[in-house]
Amino acid sequence: MNTTKNISKDELFSKLPIPEALFTMAVPTVISQLINLIYNVVDAFFIGRTGNSYMMAATSVTLTMVMMNTALSNLFGIGGGSHVARLMGQKKTGDARSVSAFSFWGAIATALTYSALTGVFLDPLLRILGASDATIGYAHSYALIVIVIGSLPAILSLALAHLLRNSGFSGKASFGLSMGGILNCFLDPLFMFVILPKGQEVTGAAIATALSNAISCLYLLYAYRRAGREMPLSFSFKEALQVQSRDRKAVFTVGVPSALLTGLFDLANICVNIIASSHNDLVLAAMGIVMKVERLPNAVNVGICQGMLPIVAYNYSSGDHDRMKKAINTARFAGLAVSAVCILFFELFADSTAKMFLSIKAGDAATAMQTIAYASVFLRIRCLASPVQMMNYHASYCMQAMGKGRETLIHAFVRELIFYIPMMFLLDHLFQEIGLACALPVGEGLASLFALWLLHHTIQDAQNR
Repeated sequence: MNTTKNISKDELFSKLPIPEALFTMAVPTVISQLINLIYNVVDAFFIGRTGNSYMMAATSVTLTMVMMNTALSNLFGIGGGSHVARLMGQKKTGDARSVSAFSFWGAIATALTYSALTGVFLDPLLRILGASDATIGYAHSYALIVIVIGSLPAILSLALAHLLRNSGFSGKASFGLSMGGILNCFLDPLFMFVILPKGQEVTGAAIATALSNAISCLYLLYAYRRAGREMPLSFSFKEALQVQSRDRKAVFTVGVPSALLTGLFDLANICVNIIASSHNDLVLAAMGIVMKVERLPNAVNVGICQGMLPIVAYNYSSGDHDRMKKAINTARFAGLAVSAVCILFFELFADSTAKMFLSIKAGDAATAMQTIAYASVFLRIRCLASPVQMMNYHASYCMQAMGKGRETLIHAFVRELIFYIPMMFLLDHLFQEIGLACALPVGEGLASLFALWLLHHTIQDAQNR
């Protein structure tokens, strides 16, 4: 029997048993998602060692800006990557090369534009995101380094990883992103507690993160160049200009909804920050802790979905819809199992988990204890959203794999603008900060029902075409 090391990328997508193919593609992606999660979680963990709730609140404010890097990388990373996989399924390698080159240069242009605009409007943006007089100094320092200076390597790294993954190089993509996360674990304490003076911990965390992103990007550029020798991946600006209009449209048909999906998720986080800060900075800090912790099951489930995407895209284009449905169902089952385990863990260990992120021995112990108390309650409530969040991610990635940008966009708007965000304001008004925490499971639950209906009809349309 062939091992995965001996089979081609086409055989991986088209012939390997689905559980084995999904395992091969998803495990490296899950690992990279988890280690990529370290970028912000590690910053929050080490900042928490100061016992300063206002520094912690500042990381909550800037989290939305950091997550926007992910949204923008999806524009050309998922948009271009999913189309490259579909073109591979159709054996159109020349068109795939042009699309990959177009996506590479598009990611660079997007990153530079985001950096410039953020730099011009930095302080007003931070105020909109919920920064108070006590937190804006810390937030400004972090955002200036990580976003204004560091967005290019951050966005380009994520886009390159998507293009590599969708061409069958899941391991290389995962290694590149993981490298940055591991480096951040070592560089954070070095810059925060050794190189920079006390009181500059946020600046130290920002420098460590930006440097880790830059090193990760250099490796992924190297890996992308090497992968281009055997698969349709290109840096060529000339080939980028040769991309066909139908292929550009296909990239944006999936990329724009994918970016908007993450952008709307960021908008929801902005609303969470604004509402939380209207109570007090400690509620904001506590919600920031929880929003980082709950990303653990989300990271695993997004990794499963990203591993699934090229398999679904390839088999959708090749016409093997039975194999496509097997991949969809296997990924869904795996994600729901992960969610169930995480709910059990967080319900049992919410207090201990919250205490990991904020020291009560340094700084103001009273405010730290109050922040931890808020975080424990919020985590026990919000973790219940994990399985329905998985259903929403899963449906969205399936529709992206099939090139259904309109359906993906409809789902994104309904999920955030019809259900989740209105629930925040309504439940917060009725039940204060507890209601704000409840909005996530309620809003995501309603959106998941819509997602299941939409995905069912999308698959039926694919079978009938």
